[in-house]
Amino acid sequence: MALQPSLSPLLIGSPAAPHTLEVYLDYVCPFSAKIFNNALDQLIKPAVTEPGGRYDIYGKVKVILRLHPQPWHGSSTFLHEAALAVLRVAPQAFWAYSRVLFKHQEEFFDIPVSQLSPIQIRAKLVELGKEAGLNDAQMAEVAELLKYKSSPNGGVAVTDDLKYNIKIGRHNSIHVSPTVLFDGLIAGDVSSSWGDNEWSSFFKSRVTA
Repeated sequence: MALQPSLSPLLIGSPAAPHTLEVYLDYVCPFSAKIFNNALDQLIKPAVTEPGGRYDIYGKVKVILRLHPQPWHGSSTFLHEAALAVLRVAPQAFWAYSRVLFKHQEEFFDIPVSQLSPIQIRAKLVELGKEAGLNDAQMAEVAELLKYKSSPNGGVAVTDDLKYNIKIGRHNSIHVSPTVLFDGLIAGDVSSSWGDNEWSSFFKSRVTA
């Protein structure tokens, strides 16, 4: 349930909430898009951020998004780097940018990007910042963070943040996306197809504080 300070905007809800829901997502995974769009965005985020929300979990449950690029999705690293760059430049726009990435994920599947260079893919990702409300100056900052460093194999400015996310996934033996943890333990019963009823039952059975 750890989270380094520079990635604190990945936590949704009250940091003091006694329970923690962690969700490992890959922006190029259709099942991750499903759980983000149908559950996290529409049901769970409002419940942990708005008093009187559904499930009676406001102040009781916090959510941590774990960025978990899968290596068999060739462009996944680029999408996660872009999300981390937005997180650094405009943390208030990170959730909206995540929504945009999932909306456009099919544009970054293997075949659509097969003829694009990494620089071209990153340019497309910077341009998507407009849909998340980034202004021109912020988009320029994101683009700067996504430029290769001077060393031949040094990555970009947010590579260390990406490494942290990958390492914590490995540390917790996370294999598939999405994977959900509750209070540090994998909740293997959770499905990306769950709706309101299933999530209501889930929280009723687990939220004790």
